[in-house]
Amino acid sequence: MGVGDHGLEKALFGGFDPATHLSNHPVHELLGVDLSAYGDPGAKQAVGNWTNVDPGNEVPFVVELDDLLRLHHIVLSRRVTTILEFGVGKSTTVLAHALAINEERDAGVVAADMRRSNPFELHSVDNDTSWIETASQALPEFLRDRCHLHHCPLEIGEFAGRLCTYYRNLPNLAPDLIYLDGPDQFSAEGDLRGLSTAHPDRMPMAADILVFEHFLTPGTLIVVDGRTANARFLATNLQRRWSYWHAVEFDQHFFELVETPLGPYNARQIEHCLGDDFSVRSNI
Repeated sequence: MGVGDHGLEKALFGGFDPATHLSNHPVHELLGVDLSAYGDPGAKQAVGNWTNVDPGNEVPFVVELDDLLRLHHIVLSRRVTTILEFGVGKSTTVLAHALAINEERDAGVVAADMRRSNPFELHSVDNDTSWIETASQALPEFLRDRCHLHHCPLEIGEFAGRLCTYYRNLPNLAPDLIYLDGPDQFSAEGDLRGLSTAHPDRMPMAADILVFEHFLTPGTLIVVDGRTANARFLATNLQRRWSYWHAVEFDQHFFELVETPLGPYNARQIEHCLGDDFSVRSNI
């Protein structure tokens, strides 16, 4: 079940099977997950009512293989070249692993036919130095060179008069995949007329993507993990032509920038990475 563009649903996950993907790409081994104890890799893991809104939590959340396998599949199937990740975690390792596969497969084509200044790099931002250290230590040695973990302080701000948060000192790059799974709602500095996101009954409200939306190239995909209020805020305020789908079953939101290419380099990237199906979805 989903809300929005089901053509995007088919494009992203048509033919995708979590168990088959895991068999072909055993990412659980990178994460130290015992499959015999884990259960169905495609099933959601049960969590408590307050698990995700505990300001005192200092323990990484339980591994959710279903979400991680979908991310891995997206990076491979869309031949993603550059990723911007908001919020470090186990996804950092999984995204980096998929980029390593893409580099082995596509490095020659990207260098010859495209203009990508940060090819096969993952840039992950977080405002919590302890989480950054945890994510860094979890990275296998062979993935470290492509991972750039950025400590970016977080502050309360506003967008069109509405309360939100912004990271400071974001990495300056042009991603073709953005994964929004941060920040938490409790650690932003400051307030707006006494208001902040730091209340258990509120929710995260990141507005960073709105600041650089006009620089994103057609074909860019945004994945929002949970954070439905934040996803709706983005959907309301994004200004360009986006296809949007909310996968209610696994609570993720997907935005694809469906516009005609900006020029020959963007056109070559779309053709190689997304194929004719993108042109059909975009009515190009």
